[in-house]
Amino acid sequence: MAYENMPGPVLDYAPCRYGRSKLMFRGPAQRLNGDFIAVLGGSETYGRYLTDPYPALLQDETGVKTVNLGYVNAGVDVFLNDETILEACRRARAVVLQVTGAQNLSNRFYTVHPRRNDRFVKASPMMKAVFPEVDFTEFHFTGHMLATLSHTSAARFALIRDELRRVWVQRMNLLMAQIGRPVVILWMAERTPDDPAETIADGGPMFVNRTMLRSLRGRVADIVEYCFAGPDGIGSLDGKVFTETESQAAALMPGPTAHEAVAVRLSRVLREKD
Repeated sequence: MAYENMPGPVLDYAPCRYGRSKLMFRGPAQRLNGDFIAVLGGSETYGRYLTDPYPALLQDETGVKTVNLGYVNAGVDVFLNDETILEACRRARAVVLQVTGAQNLSNRFYTVHPRRNDRFVKASPMMKAVFPEVDFTEFHFTGHMLATLSHTSAARFALIRDELRRVWVQRMNLLMAQIGRPVVILWMAERTPDDPAETIADGGPMFVNRTMLRSLRGRVADIVEYCFAGPDGIGSLDGKVFTETESQAAALMPGPTAHEAVAVRLSRVLREKD
């Protein structure tokens, strides 16, 4: 375990932007030309609290420049709204897309921030009609809001969950259509896609299940699944770099062993696709 009792971040993520994108990615920055692999995803792909997240390890495994386009707390919307990133994926040798949860997507019930997708912006009239007793001005994050709604009424919450699932499949298909080529889908989570995904307590990617992944099959080159547990899993701080104030957040992220295993599995699949 790496530990520092200091206020600032221990790791230098070398944050960088690409082209005209407003998104800040993990560096060091790389040129979006020539032969490269583009990797899209959320906090796991970004590699919070790790010196070498799986995109960096994938570059070592394949010998091909790999651009880490992971974005903390990303939903599918953040990539759909960024033409610089879409164009980079169109030029890439291969594209890896980590499965992110369905909670951070704008939908008929609520709107999220276009870049910080975990930020709740507003509830729609439909949402207020379904949950008239809830004061939505109290919420700043989707997780807090959904937790409150699930405890308020499981039956009414199911309407929100079903909407998010529908939107997730729609946006994932749209994202891959915008990329214009089959992509390698990465499932990186504690549970498998076959495990229950009915409540927020079932773990991430929130609400996503095997049926939803099968709905993407026609647009997918392959699906790589890795479920981490034990020293790789939630609760472990082994091999992570964090400050005292970051320890709880660091414990929620997969460790270096999980990232190493993912890089090896992805490299095998990508070699088969060459």
